[in-house]
Amino acid sequence: MGCRDVHAATVLSFLCGIASVAGLFAGTLLPNWRKLRLITFNRNEKNLTVYTGLWVKCARYDGSSDCLMYDTTWYSSVDQLDLRVLQFALPLSILIAMGALLLCLIGMCNTAFRSSVPNIKLAKCLVNSAGCHLVAGLLFFLAGTVSLSPSIWVIFYNIHLNKKFEPVFTFDYAVYVTMASAGGLFMTSLLLFIWYCACKSLPSPFWQPLYSHPPSMHTYSQPYSARSRLSAIEIDIPVVSHTT
Repeated sequence: MGCRDVHAATVLSFLCGIASVAGLFAGTLLPNWRKLRLITFNRNEKNLTVYTGLWVKCARYDGSSDCLMYDTTWYSSVDQLDLRVLQFALPLSILIAMGALLLCLIGMCNTAFRSSVPNIKLAKCLVNSAGCHLVAGLLFFLAGTVSLSPSIWVIFYNIHLNKKFEPVFTFDYAVYVTMASAGGLFMTSLLLFIWYCACKSLPSPFWQPLYSHPPSMHTYSQPYSARSRLSAIEIDIPVVSHTT
């Protein structure tokens, strides 16, 4: 398994990363992080459920798909600490994951479209493909940690709210979407780490950087003859012979 080839592991990790980022987008925009159910004992009225998201809040009657109250300014007046933290954590996680995807794409494109003949003029601009995947794996792991930690906190914060007030608070499916997306980021990171460790030669330590260009790059020279290389400093000295 060579580090200078595009493998199924790198392609699969890239696709898994895209799916995970899409899941984070969905979890960020969904108004289904916390559900507050208000039950009435009046037969002439319907039960009311308040869906709380990171940016909007919606109140619906049971059996209705329309919002009785739709608060679009909820993002600026969030009074629940866990949701406030998520407002900063999830966009940050998305930015980190998108940076990791960009590194993966750069590494794969450099590997797939590199020339077999090295170019001396571009020697200083070569991209270390394996290094791109390694840094991308670290960024994916960081993005997963940033998104997973506050999502788990929502579950425990619901328990705190139910103890403080009444047992009417439950977390909604946006929590599951975000946690699954964070798991996908961890899986992407694991695939990249396994690929990086498996593709390296055994004698070298795993932290040693790899080069995406052939080893002959360092010894490559123009096909000049020995005399033509010295022709710039050669001086013809006339020889005078004496005849008797």
